[in-house]
Amino acid sequence: MAEKVLMIALSPTMDSGLIARWHKGEGDRVEIGDVICEVETDKATMDYESTQEGVILKQLVKEGEKAGIGDTIAIIGEPGEDISALLDDDRPLSGAGLSETVHETMDSLKGTARDSETAIDQGSGKAGEIEGGRRIKASPLARRLAEEGGIPLDRIKGSGPDGRIVKADVEAYSAGLDNDTHMPAVDKAPAMQTVAKKPFDRQAAVDKAGVMPADKVRYVPVTGKRNIIASRLSESMYSAPHYYLTVSVVADNLIETRRHLNESTGSKVSYNALLIKYVAEALKRHPMVNASWLGDRIALFTSADIGLAVAQPDGLITPVVRDCGNKGILAIENELKDLIEKARNNSLLPEEYQGAGFTISNLGSYGIEQFTAIINPPASAILAVGAMKRTPVVDDDGQIAVKTIMKLTLSCDHRVIDGAVGAAFLKNLKDIIEDPLSALY
Repeated sequence: MAEKVLMIALSPTMDSGLIARWHKGEGDRVEIGDVICEVETDKATMDYESTQEGVILKQLVKEGEKAGIGDTIAIIGEPGEDISALLDDDRPLSGAGLSETVHETMDSLKGTARDSETAIDQGSGKAGEIEGGRRIKASPLARRLAEEGGIPLDRIKGSGPDGRIVKADVEAYSAGLDNDTHMPAVDKAPAMQTVAKKPFDRQAAVDKAGVMPADKVRYVPVTGKRNIIASRLSESMYSAPHYYLTVSVVADNLIETRRHLNESTGSKVSYNALLIKYVAEALKRHPMVNASWLGDRIALFTSADIGLAVAQPDGLITPVVRDCGNKGILAIENELKDLIEKARNNSLLPEEYQGAGFTISNLGSYGIEQFTAIINPPASAILAVGAMKRTPVVDDDGQIAVKTIMKLTLSCDHRVIDGAVGAAFLKNLKDIIEDPLSALY
């Protein structure tokens, strides 16, 4: 019997996935455990393994398109089976998680039926409503946005199938953009001021002011990964009361330690591997820094699981090296290399980038001398590492000497880490970097 293949949550923060590649096409036989496609989540590209067996009778989501959790991406059954009932199944799928891209894909498969009276049972129940003397074709999401903004649908020109109004059309009209091109149209802005009931939109205000003419601006869609980054870091910044501590560290010993280690082992150890090990040693002495705020209690992590922020073309990710306090520098380096390679290839597994108790963000290679970083949940602290710079300083004897200075800034969640605790940790870390032997006593 034919069955739907549904989009499932391949990571805890995923609410939709993009089909990056189909491994099985229509007419191909599928066994349980076969990888049928690759799904790009908010963090990585994951293999989707089939839990069903049969032949792929229909692919409903094409490569490059998104599907919300619970949406049908394909239908599996036996050759010759009638799947019209499954294609015509109008039951709600994933609620708020259902992407409009999939709505449009399903609509094209079902023809115009969804825009007729048969669509009234869906969404807001008004998909075929008549306004201004004519029938208005609009997706449920577009209709809801229009109602919230006080926008008459008969003023909007739809860009969807058969002139159907979709979310982008409502947003474009609300922002004063041209309905055909979705580019700035300054002359439409005044009319919207009397209709729209939306909060201040900075981008729309800039467009309306004529600061960004149509030939001087290019719009790019917000990817799922960028959306998650924005959501998580905004939540962290505004829910966790951040404070910042900065120290200047003499890094000459760090440089010499790395040089000696590379020469004696014949390998190339990164500064990040050394810093991760030093941080792990400092966390042993200051367990409250290796903790997480849970509302009614504080979780103290017994393992130094340290994440390193790694840049990607469409965002960043923090691969995690586990149990760094019980690993040597070379073991950390080897593990870190593998994780960074996976991160750049979008192939990290969820357990390889989630659950860091402490995070390091190093922008020194970009020449950034000092910066502050936003805490990466569930951690309560993140260390921002600046560039090493040869600097004249006054030594303990009152003499001017040239030394390599590196600035470290610790961002702390004040709900968990008091100022004195954060300061003691940072001082201890500074001591270890300047004199690694201090970690032994």
